[in-house]
Amino acid sequence: MSFEELYQAHSQMVYNLALNYVQNVEDAEEITQDVFVKVFQSLETFKQQSSYSTWIYRITINTSLDFIKTKRRQKRFAFFTSLFYEDSGELRYNPIDEFNHPGVLLEDKENLKILYRQINKLPDNQKTALILHKIHKKSQLEVAEIMGLSAKAIESLVQRAKSKLLNHLNKNEGK
Repeated sequence: MSFEELYQAHSQMVYNLALNYVQNVEDAEEITQDVFVKVFQSLETFKQQSSYSTWIYRITINTSLDFIKTKRRQKRFAFFTSLFYEDSGELRYNPIDEFNHPGVLLEDKENLKILYRQINKLPDNQKTALILHKIHKKSQLEVAEIMGLSAKAIESLVQRAKSKLLNHLNKNEGK
């Protein structure tokens, strides 16, 4: 399969998955670009031990998680150097305030911000399993293949993620 065919077949999936991780259009576009740079660079060495789709999902997940970790480090550094822009007094970084997901109605954005704020607090493996299974509607077997785990492990990760989300959301509802 050519790079162009891979891009045409998977670019929307990569963008949507990245958007679920970062909840910011510009960051999702940057991750999408990074993913396809990695795909292009690795295409000749792809061993076809899994499908192209599974391979690209894995690259997208890893790139998204790395992007988030880099943003967190930058955020901590910005905190230590200065919490606010010198000229405007505005906060340097607050991704939730910039949440802009296409297809989300304005009145639902606040609820979605709260939900994603809680999803972002989950451990990476629970977050990934939940996003792939519940948001991207992948079967447990598909998620297991993408994450390199057993279907039983995925079931457990999704259940723990849902339980943590419900606990967090119920606690916040009382506030």
